[in-house]
Amino acid sequence: MSLSSRPPRRRLTPQALRRPVGPYPVLAGATPLAFAHRGWSDSQDENSLAAFQRAVDAGCWFMETDVHVTADGVPVLFHDKTLERMTGDQRPICEFTWAQLRTITIAGNPLVPSLAQALNSWDDVRWNLDLKVDAAVDITLETIRRSNAFDRVLVASFSDWRLHRARRLAGPRLATSMGLGEVARLWMASRGRTGWWGFVRNVPAVQVPARSGAVRVVTPRFVDWAHRLGIQVHVWTINDPDTMRSLLDMGVDGIMTDDLAALTHVYHERGHWPVPLHPPKTPDSS
Repeated sequence: MSLSSRPPRRRLTPQALRRPVGPYPVLAGATPLAFAHRGWSDSQDENSLAAFQRAVDAGCWFMETDVHVTADGVPVLFHDKTLERMTGDQRPICEFTWAQLRTITIAGNPLVPSLAQALNSWDDVRWNLDLKVDAAVDITLETIRRSNAFDRVLVASFSDWRLHRARRLAGPRLATSMGLGEVARLWMASRGRTGWWGFVRNVPAVQVPARSGAVRVVTPRFVDWAHRLGIQVHVWTINDPDTMRSLLDMGVDGIMTDDLAALTHVYHERGHWPVPLHPPKTPDSS
């Protein structure tokens, strides 16, 4: 075929790229979502069951947390690689056994819960699980399966590899966000850079910072592009009320915060709080 006889290149548009996404019950509630980052984390026991309970008591039902794995293969919820910031202990999580970790307390409460404990402590709480290490992928999926919690979990990671593996192992029942490479391609595509696009099927959400250095990641154009692809936009980690308002004005679908009091105040202003756990019924709903 000569160059002159080649068919015209298909124009890159969200309509051309759109694929059906879902349904994913974990994201079926009303938006904008409110994510309690590490639970009610303006305290010294972030990611603990006590911190998650405070968020639940405040009316929040979506928790953002992080998964590490102990030396004996138990997935646990903790943000950092080590306990140093919280306890002064410089040993990494992966060198502790679960029996050792479960005895560490702050103000009399256990500091590090297992993933199974968290999933089984509340029936309606939904979880945004950031896989912090490669070893977390398989055992996290197995724990979700044992807890019958696929409908209550969205898996996230900066690592494209971890997300690719999780999707391959769990199949379309698993809701995930995008890895760094996937986010970059989506952002470049929203700017009209066709060569950067690689569509990821069955991914219902993208989770990004408002800015990365000098680059504005979340813009009206980016939000519109994602929405036209059927992808929710969640933004982390926002603690400033004015930034929250600006993001809501752009139409983002969720905000992650360390300051749940500030977020609930802004959502109250907009009539978004409390966020319903289930979407409102339409007239033809049963």
